[in-house]
Amino acid sequence: MIREQRRPNPVQWVGYAFGRRLPDSLREWVRNDLTGTHAATRHVLRGLVPFTPLFTVFLFFPGELWLRGAMVLLALLLALFYTVAFMPMNRAHRLAKHGLPADLENPERARRRAVERARYAAQHPH
Repeated sequence: MIREQRRPNPVQWVGYAFGRRLPDSLREWVRNDLTGTHAATRHVLRGLVPFTPLFTVFLFFPGELWLRGAMVLLALLLALFYTVAFMPMNRAHRLAKHGLPADLENPERARRRAVERARYAAQHPH
């Protein structure tokens, strides 16, 4: 009997952070990771993982420590900007890659939007 994994092991998670597909047994974990509570925070942190080798290389450049720190900070800010700017597209791509609908969203957010639409429709009938 094959035991289903509840969460990826560290090697799988690093591969996932770099864009690899996780096994089908982790599909629910992926769904929660991309649509659950704090998904945006997890996305930002996961998006910075591939940049850590670059940050490390910058620390070993010749020059003053403050200059190397400034290089890392600039790279970090740029990585944060692009990670946040492309969050919806990256999220949709990851969902599709794992066999989930690309437009899947947080169930609580979808419920709140449905309630708000119903409230609006009741206040403003056609």
